[in-house]
Amino acid sequence: MMDYSRTLYPPIEPYETGMLDVGEGHSLYFERSGTPGAKPAVFLHGGPGGGMAPSHRQQWDPELYDVLLFDQRGCGKSTPFAEIENNDTWRIVEDIERLRKMCGHDAWQVFGGSWGATLALAYAQSHPERTTELVLRGVFLARQKEKNWLYKYGASEIMAEQWDAFSGLIPDDERGNLVEAYYKRLTSDDEQTRLSAAREWSLWEGNVATLLPDEDLLGEFADPSKAVPFARICARYFLEDFFLEEAQLLSGADKLKGIPGIIVQGRHDICTPPTSAWELKKAWPEVDLRIVHDAGHSAGEPGIIDGLVRATDELAGKTV
Repeated sequence: MMDYSRTLYPPIEPYETGMLDVGEGHSLYFERSGTPGAKPAVFLHGGPGGGMAPSHRQQWDPELYDVLLFDQRGCGKSTPFAEIENNDTWRIVEDIERLRKMCGHDAWQVFGGSWGATLALAYAQSHPERTTELVLRGVFLARQKEKNWLYKYGASEIMAEQWDAFSGLIPDDERGNLVEAYYKRLTSDDEQTRLSAAREWSLWEGNVATLLPDEDLLGEFADPSKAVPFARICARYFLEDFFLEEAQLLSGADKLKGIPGIIVQGRHDICTPPTSAWELKKAWPEVDLRIVHDAGHSAGEPGIIDGLVRATDELAGKTV
């Protein structure tokens, strides 16, 4: 294991919390942390269907940054809980803009990992003038080959026994399209059917997220309060191709020209393999791709933490 000098900043409490009504029946829970008036940043959590955690505030020096964190539609403390109606990529992109205007920022650093990286790219390509920098982890471009890797063939060859548990919930005659089969169960009228599907979907995601097994993380993924919105919203987005054209975020990389960017990518990322980060680097040459050779996908692994905190420090002009 390498010696990583950057760790998360000490825990802090938000200086402001609230709910923002974004219309169509949705209200978003948000937190503001750090120093009011300092360098602005927005955190985009993973999923789709994940949510914020207290540790997410600790990726920035609170003296140098003013960070907005929020639970996306249907997630965490946002309402309605686990709602999939009026919930798509482009609505969330515009939610980010509403939050920026609410904060009074002209532009801000956009930080996201996994699905959060997908969303960060969609936002930056739609609003490049509002994006001062991009910090991305575990790049996911939502192309067909990436979707197939996770839910058809690829990760299944590495996490074989976990794949059998995940696919085993579905009868043989429905396994040709596991996402569709799971979505049918996640939207079932029967509560136990929904809970069982949410648990298995979430445990599969939890198993591919870390380089080494993490029982604490798997316990979180099995918690119905987290598993239900995560699985339900995530399956819907996969079924709808993330509301993106094929390779849209890669072909639109020219819109990122002039925006400083840092990608922190685990070499052994089973969830979002490094090929996507590398292809993005080739389409956006000025981005700084930093491979962490002893890490997987999770933002909680030492090398990933070091890379992300190092990135936010550097972009604020801080050197250690």
